[in-house]
Amino acid sequence: MTLVADQTGAIVGTAALKIRDEADAAAAHARVAALLATPLTANKAVEIALLNNRALQAAYNELGVSETEMVEASLPPAPSFSLVHLTGAELEIERQVTQNILALLTLPRRRAIAEDRFKVAQARALQASLSAAWEARRAYYRAVATAQSVTFLEQSRTSAEAVSELAKKLGETGAMPKLEQAREHAFYAEVVGELATARLMQRSEREALNRALGLWGGDLTYRLPNKLPPLPSSPIKVADVEAQAVMSRVDIQIARMDLAALAKEYGLTHATRFINRLEASGVDRNEIRQGERTPRSGYQLTFEIPIYDFGETKTRRAEETYLRAVNMLIDRSVNARADARQAYQAYRGSYDIARYYEKTVLPLRETISEQTLLNYNGMLSDLFGLLTDSRDRIAANQRAIDAKRDFWIAEADLHAATVGGGGLSGASSGPTQASSQSN
Repeated sequence: MTLVADQTGAIVGTAALKIRDEADAAAAHARVAALLATPLTANKAVEIALLNNRALQAAYNELGVSETEMVEASLPPAPSFSLVHLTGAELEIERQVTQNILALLTLPRRRAIAEDRFKVAQARALQASLSAAWEARRAYYRAVATAQSVTFLEQSRTSAEAVSELAKKLGETGAMPKLEQAREHAFYAEVVGELATARLMQRSEREALNRALGLWGGDLTYRLPNKLPPLPSSPIKVADVEAQAVMSRVDIQIARMDLAALAKEYGLTHATRFINRLEASGVDRNEIRQGERTPRSGYQLTFEIPIYDFGETKTRRAEETYLRAVNMLIDRSVNARADARQAYQAYRGSYDIARYYEKTVLPLRETISEQTLLNYNGMLSDLFGLLTDSRDRIAANQRAIDAKRDFWIAEADLHAATVGGGGLSGASSGPTQASSQSN
């Protein structure tokens, strides 16, 4: 776990930890409880996921299994012992020790192959850790975004309810026509409907976050912030995102290590293609006839030759397996380049969109709302214009929240696309996708 823990800590800021016994489990639970005692942040969510995600712990157990397989493959083959005891008119006792000579001769190559396979298992454990970290970040930002939407819509509902009550009273006195009353009541009903939808989405996204963090029972009462973190002052600039992805992505490294192990296996298969089995046995036999003991000793060689194809099928199978791995590595590299380009474009685009809403759209909407309200109070505009502005203001704020959420998810996707740990989320395929669906 040393390599996995170090690299996970260097990439996501929190080292991976394998829970081996009750003491480790108690320490991890105490740490999770301490993190949940204060409002959750994205970094805390990642740390909880690395400590509490049982699927991730299962991946670490797989790494332990791979380690035992590596140790087992690096040991010399154990000799086999046999004892034959025959009775009848005469007594015959035979003792035999058999050693697999071919396995001894190929032990260095098999040890090297096992070490390569273990490195692949380490890389897969690292990939599982990164995948859990990025998914925790994505789930966190979605949950906070829905919470922020609910808070905003609750404020809008309160305002709409007050106006609706005022319209009802004015209608009772005859100061407001039924048409304008109906518009006020319809606006309030629409806001209530949007709030109910947002609350349902909030519960759904919070459950997704609970699942990503491995939380249940009493741990579900943690607190989330009321709004997303502010945008950074400037976006990340990557000189060559494609090269970074090809050089750094864990899945590309796994494919390379798989290819190196297959190359060694192909060489071993080619070297042993003419002899499948070679065993040497030491034989010690005692024959007792009429009280006379006759000792005999010697050796036995057992080997198997593939006389029908002379190992051609084994060699061809190994060759095709190796070439398949070569083509898969090239295909994975091409896809990694495309993922990196797409993720970086989504990251930059979502940053620009979120910044535009924050610096331009929302201030303009605020100004329009203020002037519309002044005009309405001065009887320079009618109620319909005020309602239209309120609807537009709510929609603009919702899109601004979605744009900021998409940016933070796109940032997690960019890390996943350049260092590995999972594919792109839905946000990277289009920053305004969720916004258009919500409207």
